[in-house]
Amino acid sequence: MGDAGTLPYTVPSDQTDEARLAADAAAGHTLAFETIMRRHNRLLFRVARSILRSDEEAEDAVQEAYLRAYHALASFRAEAKLSTWLARIVVNEALGRIRKRGRAQVIPLDSALEADPAGTEAGMERNPDDQPELAAARAELRKLIEARIDRLPESFRPVFVLRAVEEFTVDETAAALGIPEATVRTRFFRARSLMREGLARDLDLGYEDAFTFDGERCDRIVRRVLARLGEGTVRPAP
Repeated sequence: MGDAGTLPYTVPSDQTDEARLAADAAAGHTLAFETIMRRHNRLLFRVARSILRSDEEAEDAVQEAYLRAYHALASFRAEAKLSTWLARIVVNEALGRIRKRGRAQVIPLDSALEADPAGTEAGMERNPDDQPELAAARAELRKLIEARIDRLPESFRPVFVLRAVEEFTVDETAAALGIPEATVRTRFFRARSLMREGLARDLDLGYEDAFTFDGERCDRIVRRVLARLGEGTVRPAP
């Protein structure tokens, strides 16, 4: 994979719009596709992890999703948000992996059945005592948030991550997950109630740091995807 055309391709800026990036990437411009990945890595990782509950498998799912997205970029329409389109692809990839595992008791995202909240509440641990240092408290709280998200019912987790962590709207979440907006509202309300009961007033402190996505992981995903598309090197993350 190399940059298309004979003229040097200008590195996209932070203000380059999604439609332009998608069109440039579809035309074969490596830097445009790299920019798309760097903009959406954290979102897609969080979504994949909310379904798979494994950092390593989530990384793999994101990489496969990018490869699928790259080959389907020509079908992207600007009236849709690129983030929503990509999220839908990674959701399908993650669910496909679960189906291949042959997991028992998997609750489909579009299932009308909901987990028993009473049973789930029992698994949500109480908030620990306040830590003496704020930084240490935030680190501990972040771990609690991640663990408690992992404990949410399978049909709740992706909804909660998209709505609470990534701040998707109801309609964006519904489009990404392929479920009705009413289902998004119901599942988010119940998931948030479970989280609040476990985290109480300290919940908001750790949202931004949940499932920390560091530069090394971002670079690794970009490097592996580009390598599979025939590109050998990438620029380090800023």
